[in-house]
Amino acid sequence: MNKVEFLRRLSKTLDNIPAVEKNDILFDYEEHFNIGMEAGRTEEEIAQSLGDPYILSKQINVNYMINKAEKTATAGNVLKAVLASVGLGFFNLVFVLGPFLGLVGVLIGIWGVSLGLTFSGIILFIATIFRPMLPFIINIPVSFFTSIFLSIGLTSLGLLVTIGCYYLTKSFHKITVRYLKMNLQIISNYKGLT
Repeated sequence: MNKVEFLRRLSKTLDNIPAVEKNDILFDYEEHFNIGMEAGRTEEEIAQSLGDPYILSKQINVNYMINKAEKTATAGNVLKAVLASVGLGFFNLVFVLGPFLGLVGVLIGIWGVSLGLTFSGIILFIATIFRPMLPFIINIPVSFFTSIFLSIGLTSLGLLVTIGCYYLTKSFHKITVRYLKMNLQIISNYKGLT
């Protein structure tokens, strides 16, 4: 494969990357060809040493998605980075997607518990306040003050767990990005892409 063919294939598969960055990447690979040809190598030798443009573009796309997830901490960016990483091979399907989905499920569960505790405390407080006015509808089998303190305790516990969930979610984001970078580095070294 010659320089034009290599760059065309690479360009065609870099669809997730903005045009400015895509042009920079293509310019860098064009420079590889220029430097190699100045050293007396043929375009075919250089293309072969660079590797398959399809695999290179997958690695570049994953790297871009991971950097985007690192800079802009949104659930969508992290999910896109994980899914892009899964596309690098079966290994990632098992060792990236599986644990990621499991941990996301646990995180969603903890958020659910925190919101459940908070809202149950608020509802208990409201029910306790309206219990004297609606005794035939609201039946709380403990005293007024016990019910008030229990509602304050539940709401406070829910808010504390919510704060903990916030920091846990931030940590999960950072750890996920770090893990994806490490995974990409391992795969790049294994496939000889670096």
